[in-house]
Amino acid sequence: MLRRLYDRTMALADHPHALWWLAVVSFAESSVFPIPPDVLMIPMILARPSRAWLIALVALVSSVLGGLLGYAIGAFFYEGVGQPVLQAMGKGDAIEAFNTRFNDFGFWAVLMAGITPFPYKVITIMSGWTGMPLATFIATSILARAVRFFAVAALLRVFGAPVRNFIEKRLGVVFTVFVVLLFGGFLATRYL
Repeated sequence: MLRRLYDRTMALADHPHALWWLAVVSFAESSVFPIPPDVLMIPMILARPSRAWLIALVALVSSVLGGLLGYAIGAFFYEGVGQPVLQAMGKGDAIEAFNTRFNDFGFWAVLMAGITPFPYKVITIMSGWTGMPLATFIATSILARAVRFFAVAALLRVFGAPVRNFIEKRLGVVFTVFVVLLFGGFLATRYL
């Protein structure tokens, strides 16, 4: 089933309204959809490299807006259902401690999920659920998604089709290593 969904998403790249479809996929992927927008971006940029920056911008804006939907899902679902259930089970204090720990590292969680292959939707929902400050969530989402989408656009614009295999198979690993090094550098400067 997932393969069929992937193939259908790829087919949208040839559609006359591909930018709109990219916006829909980018928006939905940030909260509920399992296929990343890169699946549409890559063939769209390869077909029209001159539109690489526009394609990345559409993915960025739509993804951040979809992230706000994920944030709202987390915020409203937790308040309406999750919190009363946890209070009834006597686990309300444990969840508050988790929320505080998550929000202490929230910037890094959103940054890592926004750049790497980790499902961004998980972090958008958790950010709303834990009550992460909305301004932090939005700013970090913009930064992370811009890095990801504009890096893909730049690589495809400069190197074209030969870099497609690299992007599809290894770019997530490169971004993950980048974030780990960035986080490690932050910790080193803070504690050394």
